[in-house]
Amino acid sequence: MELEGPLACFTRPEFKTERLSYPVMTPSAAKGILEAIFWKPQFQYQIQRIEVLKPVKWFHVRRNEVESMLTLDWVRRAMADKTVRFDVEEFRDQRNMVCLRDVAYRIFAQVKMAPEADGTDAKYRDMFRRRVERGASYSHPFLGTREFSVSRFGKPSGRPPWRGSEKIGAMLHSIEYSESGESYTWFDAQLKNGVLEIPREGIRLPSAAVGAGRQGR
Repeated sequence: MELEGPLACFTRPEFKTERLSYPVMTPSAAKGILEAIFWKPQFQYQIQRIEVLKPVKWFHVRRNEVESMLTLDWVRRAMADKTVRFDVEEFRDQRNMVCLRDVAYRIFAQVKMAPEADGTDAKYRDMFRRRVERGASYSHPFLGTREFSVSRFGKPSGRPPWRGSEKIGAMLHSIEYSESGESYTWFDAQLKNGVLEIPREGIRLPSAAVGAGRQGR
């Protein structure tokens, strides 16, 4: 499928204070977009390739963010005592964000069936294609951060990828969930003539690098 949007930010995990985007969409972000359009517990998406359809363009923005997050205990206290207030000004912090603008991508993926699935991969691929053709989604897909929405998605066109190439470095491949928590796999990303090839499996890095992956997609 193809998609485009006016703004995007796929945050590099090694920059913890200021947000700096990768020059291309990450596989985890691509998977999130496909799941927003069509998802069933019987399968997972295996991202194979991402094509960049427009030249990479950057822009800078300064955003107001809140340093701390509300806890469940604070919410309970606020519900019980109407005088409890959250002072946004006290926790507000301005941060720079280096983002992408005027982006367009083509995503190639396969359906990976779960062992207990009762259907076929062809069945779910057809269901996904019909939803793309109708422009239907369970939730509106976004490009790395919820403020940057996908403006259009649809069937692949015949336009060629942008011809740019770049060595990107370590990129988040996938997030795996288990009873013990989240785990992360990575791969050495290279953009060649506008095409990012995604290996079938990622590799695990030391725990310090894994912790950095929590900064975002």
